[in-house]
Amino acid sequence: MDSVVERLKAEAAKLGANGILLESTGDRYGGSVSTGAGTATASGNSAWGVGTGFSAAAFQKVGSGVAIYVADR
Repeated sequence: MDSVVERLKAEAAKLGANGILLESTGDRYGGSVSTGAGTATASGNSAWGVGTGFSAAAFQKVGSGVAIYVADR
């Protein structure tokens, strides 16, 4: 989450802002990684097979905010 806030600060600074109002943070689905393996054999009039698989979801931290400028007093 620290990198999300740092990126928001950098983007706000490009606009001339010196602060941000953090509106929301959370997780976003970023895809998945999957793998699997299987084998089969046959002999005469019979056959059998075995397989296994694994899938893991990947999430990314996200955030949104409003760039602000606070003047010195």
